[in-house]
Amino acid sequence: MTALEYLQDLISFESTSNLSNVDIADHVQSALTELGFDTERIEYDDKNGVRKASVVGKQGAGAGGMAYAGHTDVVPADDWFQPEHGPYRAVVDGDRVYGRGSCDMKGSIACMLAAVERLKNVSLDAPLYILATADEEIGYGGAKSIVSESKYFREMVAHDTRTVVGEPTMLEVVNVHKGSGRITATSRGRAAHSSTSEGLNANLAMIPFLQVMKEIHDETETDPAWQNTDFDPPTLAWNIGINDHTAATNITPPQSVCTVVLRSMPGIDVSPLLERVVAAGEAFGVDVKIDSSTEPLTTSPDAPVVRDLLEVTGNAAAKTVTYGTDASVLTGLHNLVVFGPGDIAQAHTVNEWIVLEQLDKGTDVYETLIRRWCIAP
Repeated sequence: MTALEYLQDLISFESTSNLSNVDIADHVQSALTELGFDTERIEYDDKNGVRKASVVGKQGAGAGGMAYAGHTDVVPADDWFQPEHGPYRAVVDGDRVYGRGSCDMKGSIACMLAAVERLKNVSLDAPLYILATADEEIGYGGAKSIVSESKYFREMVAHDTRTVVGEPTMLEVVNVHKGSGRITATSRGRAAHSSTSEGLNANLAMIPFLQVMKEIHDETETDPAWQNTDFDPPTLAWNIGINDHTAATNITPPQSVCTVVLRSMPGIDVSPLLERVVAAGEAFGVDVKIDSSTEPLTTSPDAPVVRDLLEVTGNAAAKTVTYGTDASVLTGLHNLVVFGPGDIAQAHTVNEWIVLEQLDKGTDVYETLIRRWCIAP
C-alpha cells in the first residue's frame, strides 16, 4: 500500500480525543502485525472513563536502531468546511488530500507504514520500533502510558534509540520545542434565583484571583526574565480562560472555573509563578489545582539523530518551535527530534489537508532512515 492508501484508511476512523480510539488502535496493530512486527498494547481509561489504547510495535533484534512515534487521536471536526464530504473521508482534490487528521498527524503515520512496507522483505540488523499513541491532543496520556508500562520503551531508553516524533514540520528537523502546564482554579457559591438574596455568586471570589492572573500575564509578556528569545513568540503564552457554567442570567452562579495554560521554555523556572497562583487561591478562597506539567524538548544540536537527519534532508540547521508534542513526555530519550510531512499551519483547521508531494517525500525519507539506522550497509 502507498502512503495515500494508508492515509485513506486512517482518516476513516473518527478518533477525536473525547472518543475511544480503540478501533483505530486495532487497525494500526493489525497493520503492524501484517508488516512483521511484534506488538504491545497498552490500554487505560481516561479521566472521563473512555477507553483508550496505544500500540508499540517492534521488528528486528539488537540495540539502537530507530523509533517512530505518532498519535492516532485528532481534534474535533464540528465546523468542517467542506460541504460535499465529511471530515472522515479522505478526498483528493488537485495536489491535496483533505480530511481530519490528514496533516496532524495521520499522514505521517501513513508515510511510516508505507516506508516499512517497501522494506518488508529486507532483514533488519537493528530494531525498528513504531509507537502509535492516544490522547496527544489532550495531555499526552497515551505517551505517558507507554513510558510507564512498555518494555519496548525501556529498551529504547536503555540503548538511546534514535527517535522521530512525526508531527508536521514540512520535513524540517525540530530539536527544541516548548513544554506546557495547566492550572485549574475553582470558586464555589450557591445557586438561587437572582431576584432573591439566597444565592452566593461564585464569580465574586474569582474576580480578585483573575486580577492576579492578569498581573502575571502582563509581567510575563513584558519582563525579559520570563522570556526566551530562541522562540517566536518568546513568552510563556500565559492564557487565561473563564467559565461559570451558568445556564441562565437569572441564576446566581454556583461555580466559577478559571483555567490557565502556559508554555514552558528551557532556562525559565516557572515555579515562582505557580507559587503566586497557589497563594492567590488561598487568599481569595479559590481552589487551585496544578493539573499537568510537561518539560520542553531540548535535544542537543550535536546529537547523532540531529546530525543524521540534517545530512539526509540537506537542511542547514535544526529548528525551534513553539508548540508541544509527545516528545515532552518521552523521558529518558536523548536522541529525539520532531520531524514529519505536512505543514503545522494546517493542523486543527476547518478544512485540514496535506500535500500529496509531502506524503511521497515523507515516505522516501522514512525509508532512508530505516535503511541508515536499522540495516547494515
